[in-house]
Amino acid sequence: MKVAEYSARVGDRLADLIAAYGAADATASDLLCDRHDPGATAYRVVTADGKAIVITYGRLRERSEKLASGLSKRGYGVGDRIATLMAKGEDYLVTLLAIWRLGAVYVPLFTAFAKPAIEMRLASSGTKLVVCDEAQRAKLQGLAGDVLPGLGVAIAGPTSADGLTLAEIEAGGDRSFSAHVTSGQGAVIEVYTSGTTGKPKGVVVPLRAVAGFQAYGEFGLGLIAEDTFWNAADPGWAYGLYFGVMVSLSTGVPSIMHTEKFTQEGTLAVLKREGVTNFTAAPTVYRSLKAHGMPAEFVSLRCASSAGEPLTPDVNQWAPAGLGTLVHDHFGQTEAGMLLNNHHHPDLRQPIKPGSMGRALPGWHMTVIDPATHEELGPNQAGLLAACLSRSPLAWFEGYASSPEKNADRLTPCGRWYLTGDLALYDDEGYFRFSSRDDDVIIMAGYRIGPFDVESVIAAHPAVRDVAVVAVPDEIRGEVLEAVVVLNPGYSANDALSEELQKKVRTEYAAHAYPRRVHYRDELPKTPSGKTQRFVLRKELRDALRSPA
Repeated sequence: MKVAEYSARVGDRLADLIAAYGAADATASDLLCDRHDPGATAYRVVTADGKAIVITYGRLRERSEKLASGLSKRGYGVGDRIATLMAKGEDYLVTLLAIWRLGAVYVPLFTAFAKPAIEMRLASSGTKLVVCDEAQRAKLQGLAGDVLPGLGVAIAGPTSADGLTLAEIEAGGDRSFSAHVTSGQGAVIEVYTSGTTGKPKGVVVPLRAVAGFQAYGEFGLGLIAEDTFWNAADPGWAYGLYFGVMVSLSTGVPSIMHTEKFTQEGTLAVLKREGVTNFTAAPTVYRSLKAHGMPAEFVSLRCASSAGEPLTPDVNQWAPAGLGTLVHDHFGQTEAGMLLNNHHHPDLRQPIKPGSMGRALPGWHMTVIDPATHEELGPNQAGLLAACLSRSPLAWFEGYASSPEKNADRLTPCGRWYLTGDLALYDDEGYFRFSSRDDDVIIMAGYRIGPFDVESVIAAHPAVRDVAVVAVPDEIRGEVLEAVVVLNPGYSANDALSEELQKKVRTEYAAHAYPRRVHYRDELPKTPSGKTQRFVLRKELRDALRSPA
């Protein structure tokens, strides 16, 4: 394919990042904390009452040194898996840095997980210690010492009714602790995929992967030292962890951490009050802000970005007036980091094409291959989105930690390709357009239809807040499309609206690709990281077809 060109300045910077994070003597705590000015602001933690607590790099270093020392004295060390089940805040950041300073491996747990999801991740990773909030403690009852022998629990906060506290561990340590030399190959994270298409799989992230995370921060997000950065994604998942916490700590750009769950009003208040200049969030957040009618004069955004699922074009029809800037769509995966971007960096910035994920991040060679033969395809030919590993110095994934039988889903036996599992195409200028997950593609009467194209048309209707398109069996056509729609306030489900949406697809996309039925729901099933689970809807609708009336 046509490879995106970039300046010598970008190339030199990329080489520097790869060298720094890939070095044999690379140390995670130095690269993510100690090298920064101790008086510089790392984070402003915004609490429920709107107050902002300033956390400097010096404070993070002091506390994490003591906590790492305390953990070491209690027998935890290099390679041990340590998980958190904690709210966002200073203790969370200190715990992460202490884990890496110790040479241990961080296992993120999303705080909304129920007990079975927690147990699966702890058992699969072999976690030895969980640091959790008192409010989360009940989810661990019956696991430590029973289902998972040897699992330790420490309660975040200064006191606990019973049991070990994080404060006790920290108080038992001292600042003389020497940070472990991680090396570029050393593991820093074991994170689990979001289960978009099946059982979550463990991904071990080496320190050298952070070169790609920081490259995305600088090239994709366009972060500069003068920014106030806020990634609104939860750090219990890859986008919030890789490109919120780790991008903030690697670049040293002052960042926002909001302790509360997403609300339209809360997000608007933080953007305004904290003077956020660089913001990134899932498309669902932007659609919610759009529905809220957010006025641009309340924000001071220089850059806005989106990832997690495709950004439907309706968002950027609203964004100039609603945000004061366009939203740049980006694409990545837990197993790779960010791969495709509508870059904000001035040397890489190009006009946005509606519906496009942009072009390859420097350090990745992205293309489209035939799903059956794995031969490379040319421009404007739909196929499997893949990275050529020999030409992608930012690639780091070597297989799933706990599901090696799934490695072939990502790595071809010949070792040439990293497979994303997504269908896409690219144009003559190297812009990529998402079609669907490989298993979301709809084949109707011989036509291959990507649900995203249909969803984009439906999402542009003012009545629609969210939409998913899936296939259901049809005796004549093999499969037909059905749409599941969530309405904006003030609209009601009725046959006239369904016909209007069907007509919109026929006239604005393709006459054959309209949804044969439109279903209305209060919400779509999502992974905790905000991705629509089409496979859940597909099963529900197919089960309904099989059930007697």
